[in-house]
Amino acid sequence: MNNFEIKTKIRFGEGSLKSLQDIKNKKVLVITDPFMVKSKAIDKILVNLNNSTYDVFSDIAPDPPIETIVTGIEVFKKVNPDVIIALGGGSAIDAAKVINDFSRQILNDNRVEFIAIPTTSGTGSEVTSFSVITDKQKGIKYPLVSNNLIPDVAILDPELVKTVPDFITADTGMDVLTHAIEAYVSSDANDFSDALAEKSIKLVFEYLVNAYKNGNDSKAREKMHNASCLAGISFNQTSLGINHSIAHALGAKFHIPHGRANAILLPYVIEYNADIKGYTNRDYTLASEKYAEISKLLGFNSATVRAGVKNLVNAIKKLQKELNMPASLKECNVNLDETDNIKDEIAFLAINDGCTKSNPKVSTEKDIIEILNKIK
Repeated sequence: MNNFEIKTKIRFGEGSLKSLQDIKNKKVLVITDPFMVKSKAIDKILVNLNNSTYDVFSDIAPDPPIETIVTGIEVFKKVNPDVIIALGGGSAIDAAKVINDFSRQILNDNRVEFIAIPTTSGTGSEVTSFSVITDKQKGIKYPLVSNNLIPDVAILDPELVKTVPDFITADTGMDVLTHAIEAYVSSDANDFSDALAEKSIKLVFEYLVNAYKNGNDSKAREKMHNASCLAGISFNQTSLGINHSIAHALGAKFHIPHGRANAILLPYVIEYNADIKGYTNRDYTLASEKYAEISKLLGFNSATVRAGVKNLVNAIKKLQKELNMPASLKECNVNLDETDNIKDEIAFLAINDGCTKSNPKVSTEKDIIEILNKIK
């Protein structure tokens, strides 16, 4: 027997932030990053909390370290909130998830409502049971998985993403695409997750470039926000694959933005998983057939599985160029000699990453090194 369920209530579209006015006579702890405070984006949240008291914890940094989580737990214990609101990108929401879960366990208190409000269209963290925290001393990212991490409510208001810079729009948008594609070919994929992934992929190809070129395009911003959430629901059911496993390791070692690392890897991971090189007529793998299905869904020539896979890869490369994204580690200013020196370590981390077990093709450290060699 299989299972599909969505815990999170999703409020979306322009004006959805006003739903915060329903919080009355509560103690609210807002967890966010310094930029949200400096840019006054947080004011769009606080203005809707007139019926409650609130405190703000804004010490969240990218790739939230363990030390930040510990500090956040102390703040939680001091405030003793009725509601937590996580405001920001993946780092703020991921940190808030762990702070909330650990604090409730320490205090044995499950009454706290957890609301996630993303300010980028990328991670889907507002609807997932995943969080990533970082041990900066060891240079290792730890993915955590627990249903206790899933927010109770997600608010997707495109007003919060209109000012996101174009390069971040590109990075996060390609993260959405990678989430959706990896969920679609995951060894744990099912009809329900596939439907969500398909819609997300279509939205990305239709609206990402518009959102990148014109941040004030309300429709494009809303559609990309929705695409991110749809992909999040999908991969929360299926997990991901080695694209994310390798990206986690690269991000920890070289501090490449997560979505950018995913984008660089995506064409090569598809080619690896599809395994069509040198074949013109064969029994294709399920993964290759599903990549071809994506290609057909997007209107590309998919007369054969091989053609479908190749055209999907080419379309992704074309999309990267339209977004002015780097296509290699060198273009990310990574020292390639350093990469060679630690590629065995990166491969080890990737193979032991939690996302690897649901990759459609069983992988080895040698496979990971071959992919790393292709993206140099």
